[in-house]
Amino acid sequence: MKTRVGLLIAIVILGAGLLLTVGFAQGPHAQRPQHDPLAEYVFPPELVMQHQREIALTVEQKAFLRGEVQRVTARFTELQWQMQDAMEGLVFTLKEGSVNEQQALSQLDKVLDTEREIKHLHVGLAVRIKNRLTPEQQSKLQALKQSARK
Repeated sequence: MKTRVGLLIAIVILGAGLLLTVGFAQGPHAQRPQHDPLAEYVFPPELVMQHQREIALTVEQKAFLRGEVQRVTARFTELQWQMQDAMEGLVFTLKEGSVNEQQALSQLDKVLDTEREIKHLHVGLAVRIKNRLTPEQQSKLQALKQSARK
């Protein structure tokens, strides 16, 4: 029983750490995970906006990007509140002297469901941004990303 609770706590901590790692509201100087398999193929909104002149971003593309980021940011904020509530519920459940396993796992499912939705939101935004960029714009951004790594 204690092993399961320990494992459950480790999973929660790992999940919270993962959320911090892939957080949407990272500034331009925030470090990305070193082995992010998706980073090579997508373009964060801040990268696109930082280089909008160099890639000749159109007025329509800027409006689309602004609208998508605003929509996703609003939903992300809601999900952050949901995640906080779910984590508090899980912590409360685990504080008991004798933990109701079903209740704890049910609460963990709420945390993981919210985490999944957050990741879904991020990847969806990245795909929509990439799909709005021309092949030439994508190539320029790839080159900018590679030169920044050097």
